[in-house]
Amino acid sequence: MTLIMVCGAAWRFAKPAGLSAEQTRQVLTTVVYYLLLPAMVLEVLWSADIGLHSFQYAWLGMGSIIAAMLCLWVIGALFRFDDRRLGAMILAAAFPNVTYLGLPVLEQAFGSWARSVAIQMDLFAATPLLFTIGVIVARHYGEETAKSPRPVWLFFHAPPFWAAAAAVILNINGVVAPVWLLGVLQKLSAGVVPLMLFSLGLALSWKALTVRNIPYIIPVAVIKMAVMPLLAMILVGFLPITGEYREAAVLDLSMPSMVLGIVFCDRYRLDSSLYAMAVTVTTAISLIALPFWHSVLQQ
Repeated sequence: MTLIMVCGAAWRFAKPAGLSAEQTRQVLTTVVYYLLLPAMVLEVLWSADIGLHSFQYAWLGMGSIIAAMLCLWVIGALFRFDDRRLGAMILAAAFPNVTYLGLPVLEQAFGSWARSVAIQMDLFAATPLLFTIGVIVARHYGEETAKSPRPVWLFFHAPPFWAAAAAVILNINGVVAPVWLLGVLQKLSAGVVPLMLFSLGLALSWKALTVRNIPYIIPVAVIKMAVMPLLAMILVGFLPITGEYREAAVLDLSMPSMVLGIVFCDRYRLDSSLYAMAVTVTTAISLIALPFWHSVLQQ
């Protein structure tokens, strides 16, 4: 998985056929977001065990994200960080990369069944919070750059959301997926993980690493890679999630900063370079932190 991300990072320097990392990433992520990921969501949730534990994943994810946001907000208030930096720091510290990195990591660590955990954590917890509280935070600390503000319920227009809604309806009503359709969905789903990892490598920008951002990155990295996993382990103790499902859920919330946050920083004029550095640094730290938390959870 690391080597696939390295291929994406190497593309940034090589620029094959004159295609920059930004151009390539935009095309790949668009294909994944509008075609491949909805196919995977439909395939996984159609046959997944959906029930009360889905709400438990949502409560665990939302509680952990909101707690991390509050931790960073308190630090920002104490040290009186600039608004543009503070907004970017809150987004970077709170929202984990539950899908683009979490999904392949959980699948490799626990098996194909763990894809359902990552997808439910994303669609029922992380993404709804990002498009509501996340947008509110970005608007408060930044500026609206578009001519007219976009609604906070924009999440409900997302293809993965409609795929999830269709899958849940089909699942609850006991509709069996036709063999030919299941084959198509499986073929499309197979491209999600490698393209997600490659796109994550494309998003890593070493130019974003600057000395002046180090004092701001330290609290983000500590909260994202250490405090948030601890908070998730504490919160999951109050929920009836057991065994490998508990391990997978907590590990998914231990992922580095979400890449999508860069879009919000650009749109609301937050400190995009600081956020990009947070993504790069936390992703690099995750190569050590994720195996550590995985071993802790198993024990």
